[in-house]
Parts: sequence; C-alpha cells; structure tokens
Amino acid sequence: MPEVDFRIRWPDGSEESCYSPSTAIRTYLSAGKTYALRDFMDRSLAGLDLAARRVEAKYGFRCTSADAQAARLTARAAAFSPEETITCLSMT
Repeated sequence: MPEVDFRIRWPDGSEESCYSPSTAIRTYLSAGKTYALRDFMDRSLAGLDLAARRVEAKYGFRCTSADAQAARLTARAAAFSPEETITCLSMT
C-alpha cells in the first residue's frame, strides 16, 4: 500500500512530519494549503481513519501507525485555538 509522508506547520511556527499508510490522506489535505485548525483536524483525522480502514480491508487489522498519528495530532492541536491555522507544507 503506498504510504504518504506529509509535513505541516503548526500555528506557533513549529513543523512536524506526519505519516499516512495510504494515499487516502490526499483526498483530505493538499500540499501548500492552509486550513483553520478545526478544519485541518476534521480532514486529517478523517483521512487517517480512511487510511487505517484501507489497511484493515487489505490485511485484516487497522494500521496502528495511522491511529497513533491521529492521536499525536489531536494532542498537539489541543494547545491551539480553533481559529488558528495549520499549513500542509508538502506531501510525498
């Protein structure tokens, strides 16, 4: 299954490398686009969930890496207010 690494910039200017086990994340996020925090979280969590379900459909179990990535994003996002923005810098 093709993996996707995506890099984001948080509202405080810090950057983070993120992982999706499937190209499903590309349906939800685009490189170079800036999202309101709430929109980014909705999109990224939906994309990571779809990616984890695709792995489950193919291999019989959810991708724990996608679930862990979703948990890390959720924990980090809690430090910011919903109107702040996150930029998806790249997707490879």
